[in-house]
Amino acid sequence: MTVAGVAAMGVGAGALLMTDNDASAGQSGEQQASARETLTIKCPDISIRLTRVPEQAQPTVDDELARMDSQVATAYQQLTARGAGADEDWVKTRVLEPLSTQRRSAIIRITAAIDKVASRPQGLTSLASCTVQRDSTANAGAATPTPGGAAPTPAGATPAADGQQQQPPQSGPQKADFVDIRGVRPNVSKPALNGDASKGTFITRCGRNGNKHFNPDNVIVAPGVSNGAHHMHDYVGNLATDAFSSDQDLATAGTTCTNGDRSTHYWPVLRLRDGSNEKDVNADGGGKDANVGRILQPASVKLTFRGSPVSKVTAMPKFLRIITGDAKSFTNGTTNANASWSCTGFENRQLKDKYPLCPSGSNVVRTFNFQSCWDGKNIDSANHRAHVAFAQANGSCPQGFQAIPQLVQRITYKVVPGSVFAVDSFPEQLHKPVTDHGDFINVMSSRLMAKAVRCINDGSRCG
Repeated sequence: MTVAGVAAMGVGAGALLMTDNDASAGQSGEQQASARETLTIKCPDISIRLTRVPEQAQPTVDDELARMDSQVATAYQQLTARGAGADEDWVKTRVLEPLSTQRRSAIIRITAAIDKVASRPQGLTSLASCTVQRDSTANAGAATPTPGGAAPTPAGATPAADGQQQQPPQSGPQKADFVDIRGVRPNVSKPALNGDASKGTFITRCGRNGNKHFNPDNVIVAPGVSNGAHHMHDYVGNLATDAFSSDQDLATAGTTCTNGDRSTHYWPVLRLRDGSNEKDVNADGGGKDANVGRILQPASVKLTFRGSPVSKVTAMPKFLRIITGDAKSFTNGTTNANASWSCTGFENRQLKDKYPLCPSGSNVVRTFNFQSCWDGKNIDSANHRAHVAFAQANGSCPQGFQAIPQLVQRITYKVVPGSVFAVDSFPEQLHKPVTDHGDFINVMSSRLMAKAVRCINDGSRCG
């Protein structure tokens, strides 16, 4: 049995396996190749389960979670390097079982660190085992045409016998990950404003990363860990941000923001997959982590803080950390996904799991609508999510949370129609659009934050 037959396989799970004949029956040669080439590693995300971690144990937990990410990346590389020559036994004994053993050891260390100072977390060892997951878009049918022309062709593709293009193994994205924005129905709705609504906005201008501040770190999720993200981030605002930045470093650093705001804003870079390479083609976060192609500088970056449709907002605390979206949502599922892709002129149509194909004269748009409710106590939480929340459908905050200015990061790119592009991702996430995410650390001065709150609550437009 080849690797095409192990997509449903787990360690010790007794999962149903498909044979080569099952996987390839009725498929063309191109479809069979696609089925073989679009496999990845799926592991339960331990971090989501860790809603409470004592402060004393947090450094150990962060280090172990980052180590587990590296272990998954290595396992993914082993799987893809073997390619079609990997049979069921090889995948099980050489990839999945060693990975499971590594993860179990890391979980034991996490549990022990927490157990020293608090109640032992339960059930984590059951999350050690991983499976092989197939990308279902590989067999999604004919490619969606680009506006005015042919379907997008992944970078590095080579002609097949029938004149069509084949994607190189495991490169991503698939043709079926793209959709013509003109065929998408309007799908944006907003809650009604009431008399207590805070209708103002505050804009901070921090440029388009013209100074090329890039790194594959994530100081929120993996502080102190180089290449903790395994993909390259674009940064605007605070000039000191990397894996090793302390709050004091951020508070005294320079900034690209014109109003002196030292806040940190970052998101995965977008790359043009045209066969060209960046300087990071042989570096961590770049080519070593399956992120290839030319990094696109944003055409525009707009950072807006807006109010609540049902209440006034209160100030964010300094050093509040917020992550929106889920960098692992292709394998985690979409519970925490918050990607929004569109095109200028069509922003009443937002896509979550597709890249937009924009017509001539229209730019690609990424929009990150951050959580707008805060628990009133914590600047972060163990899973980096529990201390903030999204407003409910009617615009109000959940019980125990209060409204804060909602950050909206809106980034646009000039992309020639028909070009293939992809967001950087963890290697095993296959550059899926649903994995897009934004990050923010508030380092506004108290005076600047007070001004933002006043503008928003008074209904003014400032900045």
